[in-house]
Formats: sequence, structure tokens, C-alpha cells
Amino acid sequence: MQLTIELAAAYTEMPLTYLRQEYPNHIMHVLNSADDVLSPRALHPVFYGCYDWHSAVHGYWLLLRCAKLYPSLPTHDKITAIFDEHFTPELMAQETAYFQVGGRASFERPYGFGWILGLAQELAESPHPRAAIWHAAMQPLTLEIRKRLMEYLGKLTYPIRVGTHYNTAFALALAIDYARAAKDSELESAIVQASQRYYGKDIDYPAHYEPGGDEYISAALTEALLMSKVLDVTAFPAWFNQFLPQIDKVERLMQPAQVSDRTDPKIAHLDGLNLSRAWSMKHIARHLPSDHPAQAALAGAVQRHLRASLDHVVGSHYSGGHWLASFALLALEG
Repeated sequence: MQLTIELAAAYTEMPLTYLRQEYPNHIMHVLNSADDVLSPRALHPVFYGCYDWHSAVHGYWLLLRCAKLYPSLPTHDKITAIFDEHFTPELMAQETAYFQVGGRASFERPYGFGWILGLAQELAESPHPRAAIWHAAMQPLTLEIRKRLMEYLGKLTYPIRVGTHYNTAFALALAIDYARAAKDSELESAIVQASQRYYGKDIDYPAHYEPGGDEYISAALTEALLMSKVLDVTAFPAWFNQFLPQIDKVERLMQPAQVSDRTDPKIAHLDGLNLSRAWSMKHIARHLPSDHPAQAALAGAVQRHLRASLDHVVGSHYSGGHWLASFALLALEG
């Protein structure tokens, strides 16, 4: 179960198709008047495809990531074309303006915030000869989202621990990588302080209650993933030992979720859960000592989770097909 150029090409074909597919579309949109009754593309001229806004964002992230990993990717020219078509100053100005309308403070918060910052980081690090142009075009939106995340952390008293879009830890795990890559010490400090405030004293996390029936994120593992980025090499293992002291015995966490209907948009989330768990487990394992008692359990669980869902990504029903490839790439890259 390794990422190959053939698999990367197959993954990129999915967002290359769906990023231009306007319908079906799940709009989360505050209407302030009848003038706001608009089509998805009129509302979001860049991120209108892939069923919902955040999936379009990480669809572009996937394209850039695969192009960086495999410079001879056969879909390279298609990737260039779709970025040239959408990543323009004019279209990005419309995306930015959407956030500045009253009543939309919580739009895509925090999941979409995290993915915008992840995409901005990928643009900044991309070797593509036009990446700097696309990065500059998106910069006003990036700065708007960065500002909104800072404001959010200033008022979010309690973390949100659900296994879906509102999960705090997942967004912060993406955002802290962006902050460090961008050398944004103010944002990094805010994320570190918030993470320690939210999660630093957590012990005996009740992971045996996972998974919920519509989850694509493990609240337990995603929190541990974030804290492995926040804490140093000595502090993280000590924190983890208190947080999930007997992870090998948590059967519901160590075994992949069963997906009963991959055409159901909510139940299809469970394939994403299996993939995001594998990603989190790989990352956690790298930040624990090689002789840590959790290592063997995590290694076995990673393979079980990949086997359960990886083969269901390419060719999947649109319920999963519009977003799962991004999570498969995370899981395979680790």
C-alpha cells in the first residue's frame, strides 16, 4: 500500500473532474436578502465544485501535492490549466468578499480555514513555475482566513471534539504547519497556546465511544496528532501516556469502521475516518520512542485501516469521490 505515480494520477483525475462540477452542491449559505439567492458558482467562482466549498479547497491541495511529488505526472498540464482558470486576482477577490458580508462569521469555520491555510502552504512550497502567481492571487483570501482564525481562537473557550467539520484539532493541525512554514510566529504562538489550553490536561480520553456514525475524523487521534506538533519530543510521549494510556486495548479505535452504504453521503464519511485514522496513527508513532508499547498496536492498526478503505477511493460514488482522494493521499504519505 504505497503511493505510486499511477495512483497519484488516478487521484488527481477525481478533483480535475469534480472541481468544475457545480451540481449536486451542498451550500451552507446565509441569505441576508433575496439578492443572495445565487448559484454555487456565482457565490464561489473558485471553490464551487466538489459538492461543497471545503472539498473544492482540498481538491486543489491534492492536485498541487501530487504534482510536487511526481513532476512527470501525466495530468500535469490539466492541473496547470485548472489553476490558471480559477486562481486569478478577480475571482479570488470575490471569494474573499464573501467572508466580509454580515452573518457569515462561522462560514467554513474551522475546517475550511485549516484547508485554506494548507493550500496556501502548498502553493508557497510548490515547484510549479506558475505557483507564485497563483499564490499571490490567493493571498488576500489567505490573510482574511488567517485573521478570522486568530479572532476565533481568541473567543473559543472550549474545543469542539466532534468527528466532523467543526473539530478544532484537525484545523489547528493544518494551521500550525502553515504558520511554521510561513514563519508566522504570531499565529504559531496563538495555536500553541490554544492547543495547550484546550488539550494539555486531557487524560484517559474515552476513545471507546468512537466512532460516531457519520464521522471522518477521530477526535482522539486528531487531538494526539495536533499535540505531537505542539509539544516537544520529551513532553509529547508523557502527555500521550496519560491521554491514551492503553491504546492497544481500545478495540473501537484499533479496528477500522465498517461502511454499510458508500452511496450515502454521511455513512461514506467512515471511509474517510479509516484513512484519517491511518494518517494520524503514522504521525503519532513517529513522535513516540521506537520502543514505546503503543508502536506495535499502531503499526497493525494502520495496515487494517488502509486495507479497509483504500481500494474504495478511485471509482467511488460521488458521495465519497468528491473528497476521499485527499484523505487517501494523507494516509499514504503519513
